[in-house]
Amino acid sequence: MSTSVIEFDAKAVDVTVDDSMLRVTLADGRELAIPIEWSPRLRNATPEQRSNWRFIGTGQGIHWPEIDEDISIASLLRLT
Repeated sequence: MSTSVIEFDAKAVDVTVDDSMLRVTLADGRELAIPIEWSPRLRNATPEQRSNWRFIGTGQGIHWPEIDEDISIASLLRLT
């Protein structure tokens, strides 16, 4: 009996943050969403600060330089 293995690419390719949610799209098509309440720095940031992010580790994490916040994709996967 043969089995197929599904491989997932857990690297982020897009990020959106609004007044209530952090949404991350992964390279394999999955979308993660968490309340920004779970991140006090994101919750307290201005919309401009929330929109100023960059990927770290080729999509393994997200960094917001103005609020000194880093969130790893692995940690988001554990939360969802």
